[in-house]
Amino acid sequence: MACALWTCLVLALLPSLAASGFPRSPFRLLGKRSLPEGVVDGIEIYSTTISCKVTSRFAHNVVTTRAVNRADKAKEVSFDVELPKTAFITNFTLTIDGVTYPGNVKEKEVAKKQYEKAVSQGKTAGLVKASGRKLEKFTVSVNVAAGSKVTFELTYEELLKRHKGKYEMFLKIQPKQLVKHFEIDAHIFEPQGISTLDATASFITNDLLGSALTKSFSGKKGHVSFKPSLDQQRSCPTCTDSLLNGDFTITYDVNRESPANVQVVNGYFVHFFAPQGLPVVPKNVVFVIDVSGSMSGRKLAQTKDALFKILEDMKEEDFLNFILFSGDVTTWKDHLIQATPENLKEARTFVENIRDQGMTNINDGLLRGISMLTRAREEHLVPERSTSILIMLTDGDANVGERRPEKIQENVRNAIGGQFPLYNLGFGKNLNYNFLESMALENSGLARRIYEDSDAHLQLQGFYEEVANPLLTGVEVEYPENAILDLTQNSYQHFYDGSEIVVAGRLLDENMNSFKADVKGHGAINDLTFTEEVDVKEMEEALKERDYIFGDYIERLWAYLTIEQLLEKSKKAHGDEKQNLTAQALELSLKYHFVTPLTSMVVTKPEDNEDQTAIADKPEEASYQPPQKTYHYVDGDPHFIIQVPEKGDAICFNIDEDPGTVLRLIHDPVTGLTVNGQIIGDKGSSTDSKTRKTYFGKLGITNAQMDFRMEVTTEKITLWNGEAASIFSWLDTIVVTQDGLSVSINNKKNMVVSFGDGVTFVVVLHQVWKKHPVHQDFLGFYMVDSHRMSAQTHGLLGQFFHPFDFEVSDIRPGSDPTKPDATMLVKDHRLTVTRGSQKDYRKDARVGTKVMCWFVHNNGEGLIDGVHTDYIVSSLF
Repeated sequence: MACALWTCLVLALLPSLAASGFPRSPFRLLGKRSLPEGVVDGIEIYSTTISCKVTSRFAHNVVTTRAVNRADKAKEVSFDVELPKTAFITNFTLTIDGVTYPGNVKEKEVAKKQYEKAVSQGKTAGLVKASGRKLEKFTVSVNVAAGSKVTFELTYEELLKRHKGKYEMFLKIQPKQLVKHFEIDAHIFEPQGISTLDATASFITNDLLGSALTKSFSGKKGHVSFKPSLDQQRSCPTCTDSLLNGDFTITYDVNRESPANVQVVNGYFVHFFAPQGLPVVPKNVVFVIDVSGSMSGRKLAQTKDALFKILEDMKEEDFLNFILFSGDVTTWKDHLIQATPENLKEARTFVENIRDQGMTNINDGLLRGISMLTRAREEHLVPERSTSILIMLTDGDANVGERRPEKIQENVRNAIGGQFPLYNLGFGKNLNYNFLESMALENSGLARRIYEDSDAHLQLQGFYEEVANPLLTGVEVEYPENAILDLTQNSYQHFYDGSEIVVAGRLLDENMNSFKADVKGHGAINDLTFTEEVDVKEMEEALKERDYIFGDYIERLWAYLTIEQLLEKSKKAHGDEKQNLTAQALELSLKYHFVTPLTSMVVTKPEDNEDQTAIADKPEEASYQPPQKTYHYVDGDPHFIIQVPEKGDAICFNIDEDPGTVLRLIHDPVTGLTVNGQIIGDKGSSTDSKTRKTYFGKLGITNAQMDFRMEVTTEKITLWNGEAASIFSWLDTIVVTQDGLSVSINNKKNMVVSFGDGVTFVVVLHQVWKKHPVHQDFLGFYMVDSHRMSAQTHGLLGQFFHPFDFEVSDIRPGSDPTKPDATMLVKDHRLTVTRGSQKDYRKDARVGTKVMCWFVHNNGEGLIDGVHTDYIVSSLF
C-alpha cells in the first residue's frame, strides 16, 4: 500500500494553540472563507505533488507541499500526511525562504532527549501520530514569517505486499481546500512486465475522474497521473471548497510466465515466488469463537454473518469444527466434520443459534481447538495431504480460568508444537493486541485487528479469503551453500493463492556469474520443486533502465524486509535474544535512514536564537489499556456525572424522588449484572422537592450468572452466594475473592468490586457526625471500568457506557452570573443547560475534587432515554 497518503495544510494564528495549552483543532479553520481564491487565513498553498516510483514492488514516495504566507503577520502552518502503517519514513525536510533544514534519523531515546531539550528552551512543533486501519498520520508545524515561503517534503518507502492477486497503492485524499497545482504522479517498473493496471477514486464519478486521470502500461512500465484543475476540484461549479475527500487507489499485477523471478543489483538479490494453476490443498479449519457477554449485539451478529459466508465458500474436501468459549467451552461436534452439503446445512443452523454469555476463557478454548486438530491428524480422520489451520476471534482479555497472558502463550506454544499456524483476530480496541500478535507469531500465524464498524463482517470474510486457498505447505526456499549472506525468512508453513513469497539476501561474491534458486513445497497431489537459474551479469544489464529505477533499490528492499522481520521476531523473543534482535534492527534502521519503532527523525530549525524542533515517530499497534480517568458516577444529592472523554467534558443531572424510592442504575442482561440504589433523605427532610436533600443510602448489586448478591448500606456489606451470607463491616480492611469476583473493603473509606477484567466499580462511604441535626451517612457509586459490559447495558448510568455525542453552542449569561447557560444538542434533543461543578470523592471522601460539567435540568429530561420514572423499580433485588 505505497503512496498511501494525502497532505492537509492546517492553519492557526500565533501564538500556537497547542503551545498555549489548548487542544489543537485545526480543521475548524478550514471552512469556506470570503478571502481570495486559493488563500485561507492569509496562507496560499500553491502546489502539492505526490511522486511515486515503484520498482519491483518496492515503492519510493515523495510528498511535496509549497505554501506562502501572504498575511502581514507570522502564521503557524501544519503539514498533515497519512501514510501506510507498513511504510518507513526515510527523509523529511523543511525549506523556508530557500534555506533547507534536513531531517536526521536517531535512536528513539536520543531523539526524545533532543526534543525535550528543545521544548524546555522555546517554541516547538511535534510530529504526532494517530493510527487508523491502514494509515498512520504524521503532523509537523512551523512558524512562517509574513511574506515567507515554506516547502514541506516527506519521503517514505515500503515493499508492496500482494493481496488477493493484486498490489495496491492506497492514497488518502483530503486537501480541505483548492490547490492551484495538485498532482499525483506514479511510475511503476516491473521487470516481469505489467499485466493489469487500474486506478479508482471514491470521491468522484468515473466521468469526472476520466478527464483528470491518465493511466497506461506497456511491457515493464506503467504510469498513473491524477491532475485535476481548480474547476475539477470544486465541490460544485461555484464553490470554493474541494470535493477531493476520500480514497484514491491504484492496483496492478505482473506477468507470471514463470512462478519465480530473481533480480540482482550491486551484489544484492530479491526472489519473488507466486505459482499459479496449482490445485488447492484441502484444509482442516477449527474456528475458536469468543461468545462472552461483551460480544453481544452487533459484534456477534456480524461474526455470524461472516461465518455464514465462510460456510458458503467451504469446499467439500475441507474439514471444519466450531469451538465456542465464554466462562466454559462448548463444541459443535466432538471431532472435525467434512464440509459436505448436509454437514454445512447443520453448521449453518448451529451458527444461527450461537448466543452470547458469561466470561472469557481464552486458554481452554484454544487448547480444545489444538487438541481437536492434533487428534484428527493422529487418528487419520483427515486426508494425509491436507493442512490444518486454527483461527481464533476474541474481543477481550481472559478473565476466567488461566488469565496470565504469558502462561496462555506457553500452553498454546507447547500444545501446537509447530504443527500448524494460529491466526488471532482481535475484535475492537478493548483487548491486549500485543498478546494476540505475539502468540500468533510464535505459532507461524499472524494477528489482525477487526475494527468495530459496519463492515466488520466483511473484514472477517476478507481475512478468511486470504487463507482459504493454500496451494503449498512446508515451503522452503534454498540457495547454494556458502554463496548467500544475510538471508531474510526463507521457510513458510503455507503459500496461499493470490499472495507472494519474497526472499532477499546478499551475494557472498559480487562477481558471481550465476546461481540456482530452488523452492520446494508439498502440493495437494505431490511434492514440487521450482528451480530458477539466475544469470547475474545478464540480470544486471537488463535492469539498467535508470529512468524508472531509483539507485540501490534492491539493497534498500533487503534492508526494509530484514528490519521488518527482525522487529517481528523480537515481539516473540525474550531476554538476550530479544536484545540482540532489537540491536540488529536498530543498527540497520540508522544505517538506511528508516524511521522504525526504534528510531525517530529530528528536524531542527533555528529561530530567534531558539530551536524549533520536529520529531517523527513510528507508532506501534496499540494495545488496550484499562481506562484510568474515564468513569461515570452518582454521588451527593444524588448527582449523576457522565464523562465524555472524546469531548474532554462532562454532563451532569439530578434525580428528585422521595426517600425510599429505588432506582435502576445499571442493568446488563448479557453479563447478568444489575445495580439498584435506594434513596434516603436528610433527617426530618422537607417534602418540598426544591429544598430537600436526598442521597443513596443502600445499593443492591446482583450477578445472575454467578448467583451472587450484595447489599451495601452505610453500616455494613452483606454478600450472598446462593443462600450463604457473609457480613462485613465498614471498619474492616479485607479482600474477598472467588472465581471471577474480587471485593476489597478499605476501612471506612471505600469498597472496590471487580467482576473479572473489565467490570470494576467503587462504592464510597460518606460519614457525618452522628449527632448532626440534619445530615446522615450516604453512599457514592463510581463505575471506573465498564468495557466488558455488553451493548445491551441500560439504566440511569448504564445507558452512557455506550459512545454518544453532544454539541454545545450559544453560551450566554445565565440567571447566576457565575454559571453561564448554553444550548446542547444531544440525542436529537435541543436542551438549555447550565455550566456548573460537582465533586469527585473517589480519592478523598471529605474534600473531593471539582469536576466541571454541563447541568441538564428537569431530572435529565432529553439526555436520559425516556423519563426518570421509567427507572424506578420495586426493590433492591
